[in-house]
Amino acid sequence: MPAPATATQPAVPAKPKRRLWPLLLILVVVLAGAGGGGWWWWQGRQQADAEATPAKPARLPAQYVALEPSFVVNLADDDAVRYLQADVQLVTRDPATLKALETHGPSIRNRLLLLFGQQQSRQLAQRAGKERLQQAARDEVRALLKAEGEPDKVEAVIFTSLVTQ
Repeated sequence: MPAPATATQPAVPAKPKRRLWPLLLILVVVLAGAGGGGWWWWQGRQQADAEATPAKPARLPAQYVALEPSFVVNLADDDAVRYLQADVQLVTRDPATLKALETHGPSIRNRLLLLFGQQQSRQLAQRAGKERLQQAARDEVRALLKAEGEPDKVEAVIFTSLVTQ
């Protein structure tokens, strides 16, 4: 029978304590490697997404089509004979629309002459009236081009001169 344990002698021989620092070092290395690998994967993914996204095409410069000669029409005033003289230019950035504007120039002039002849001088006295006329003229041009089966990307109708008398 083994001798009973005394206060000076332990009953079971003591095992040497394991040191924690090698285990912690391995854990830190593994976590750092996983973090670095995750960062590397994320950067590669971001670069692949940036390459896959198509770049926006550069915006084409505005092209202006002058409708020559100046428009001169009688206004629709009842109280007196009044005239409108306007120099008009059409604005587009689309080459196909530019070609269509040149092709259908006579029809566009006709539509705009009819539109301008329906105006009254009091409507055109204020800026808002002139801006409404510009929008109506743009809509007329677009409608004509659409009816002809042409591209209708007309951005604006601008007046380079507008005189009422």
